[in-house]
Amino acid sequence: MTRRALLLTAAAVALAGSAMVLAAGGETFTATASMKTEKASATAAVRISIDRYATEKERKAVMGAIRNGGTTALLGVVGKMKDVGTIEVGEQKTAIKYAYSYPTGEGRIVTVITAKPIVFLGAGLPEAKPRAGHDVATALLVLEGKGAGHGELAPAATVKTNESGAIVVDDYGDAQVWLKDVKKTK
Repeated sequence: MTRRALLLTAAAVALAGSAMVLAAGGETFTATASMKTEKASATAAVRISIDRYATEKERKAVMGAIRNGGTTALLGVVGKMKDVGTIEVGEQKTAIKYAYSYPTGEGRIVTVITAKPIVFLGAGLPEAKPRAGHDVATALLVLEGKGAGHGELAPAATVKTNESGAIVVDDYGDAQVWLKDVKKTK
């Protein structure tokens, strides 16, 4: 995922107030992840199951860590958090450590962060080797109305701030991974 695609959405997450959605019994979303480069294209089923959303205190700790120390500090915070759900990409299942939801004009945005990468997609191959610093995965779901929408996935990412203080997510791969046909199933 490139900076330009995630910069504005990530900045909005950073600036979001205390509004959040608490899911009684949790929420589950399905989507299709798709990416395309000159040499390869792929799709995979995605399932994001969230048992609970972050408290305001947890949100402030995560945002402060990103601002003050990027991915390394973020890992220090989310690494201590209990699992709050899972993200499944194909057959790969990864624990979600942080999930946050806030309302928008006609829907909401859900952000999830893991404490380890899901997969390293490089050179068009899912067997690409790990690279230092790409130690988390992030997903952003933009939901309209009744829980349908679209989003973005960074399966191996670094998280930091730019010169103006906006949150920037850089993905390991060169191709953007889009989440299409996002649907709330539970």
